[in-house]
Amino acid sequence: MTSFATLPLNPAALANLERLGYLEMTAIQAASLPAALLGKDIIAQAKTGSGKTAAFALTLLANLNARRFAVQSLVLCPTRELADQVTTEIRRLARADDNIKVVTLCGGVPLRGQLATLEHGAHIVVGTPGRVMDHLERGSLKLDALNTLVLDEADRMLDMGFFEDIVTVAKQCPKERQTLLFSATYPEGIAKLAAQFMREPLTVKVEAQHAGAQIEQRWYQVEDSERGEAVSLLLNHFRPASALAFCNTKAQCRRLVEALRAQGFSALALYGELEQRERDQVLVQFSNRSCSVLVATDVAARGLDIANLAAVINVDVTSDTEVHIHRIGRTGRAGETGLVLNLASMDEMGSVGKIEQLQGRESEWHKLSELTPTGKGKLVPPMVTIYIQGGRKEKIRPGDVLGALTADLGYTREQVGKIDVNEFSTYVAVERSVAHEAARRLNDGRIKGKSVKARILED
Repeated sequence: MTSFATLPLNPAALANLERLGYLEMTAIQAASLPAALLGKDIIAQAKTGSGKTAAFALTLLANLNARRFAVQSLVLCPTRELADQVTTEIRRLARADDNIKVVTLCGGVPLRGQLATLEHGAHIVVGTPGRVMDHLERGSLKLDALNTLVLDEADRMLDMGFFEDIVTVAKQCPKERQTLLFSATYPEGIAKLAAQFMREPLTVKVEAQHAGAQIEQRWYQVEDSERGEAVSLLLNHFRPASALAFCNTKAQCRRLVEALRAQGFSALALYGELEQRERDQVLVQFSNRSCSVLVATDVAARGLDIANLAAVINVDVTSDTEVHIHRIGRTGRAGETGLVLNLASMDEMGSVGKIEQLQGRESEWHKLSELTPTGKGKLVPPMVTIYIQGGRKEKIRPGDVLGALTADLGYTREQVGKIDVNEFSTYVAVERSVAHEAARRLNDGRIKGKSVKARILED
């Protein structure tokens, strides 16, 4: 790992990298950037998430003259989703420069808006081959001022049948230009492309870094005022059986829980100042599947180990990268797959950059507009918790509670969930459909020959 300060970048660019948390180069950046910044053509073999976007973005920004309103860089991507991610990353890295205009040209979007944007002038174009060719044919995109051509995920573009399109676009670029080709694999077509229009390219290959394969991380850019609504969109779209949502403060926890409950979600808050009894009840309800969403601060969640946690939602980005690793490590355990959903405002991008550096891979950005409800009705937890007054002091054991519900009252073993016996109290999860009836019958019946008081714990 090498410091970005060793690169011939201007002070403003280096200061912006530091603000974004980019302190040390990833392997692909360290291998490709020194030569790329000298103007050499590069063929870089690197997996998605290795830091390759910053490698070519820093190069094309270094080649850019912001005062010249003409397209000076073109990045070709296989898909609209990747083009959007690349555009977001270039804009973040270009914040050190004044008025750098980045335009995305992809299919599935009306041409009219793209034509108007191009008329106003753009420095960098990111797009898919088909739509870029369309603009070239219309004369709305001119590449005579181009100095940098980037082929991102070239192997995927070849798989999708874009070979001839790439060649057609490359032929319309000035011959005296720099070409940067990034590919996860090295199929035969890559060498064929390189032979046609690259000049003595330097080939760079880095081994893939560990990417936490069992955990899928998604990032969504939000305004601060959108966070609560964004959490409900995520829950309704992904519908996780259980989600642990992290906020940076107690006040934020409370506000989010109120907002989620108002929308019909089963949500509980966990923060440092809760009494032990309240904390125990919250954790019991979440771990036994009686509550869908636990909203917590980092301090309160310390040492928390929930089995089969479906999703972690980072409502706020933590400024401590190690804390982020601890947060996301609570899902995807014991060989299970996990889902991490992160919300970030522009003010938090510095922390996002630090997280990327620590993990050695780029963030995968998605749009809130992609989120649509995928299930019928409200996200309701399958179980309800019954509180029983009496615990170990009264010699109550989990088997006694299970026996009372199954042998005495006739419920099936499958209708009874986790049983937690504390010193003075007992909690048992039962299927929602029979919960109120079971609580009433326990109140009328006995456990170990003694009458007990039982009630439903409402979240």
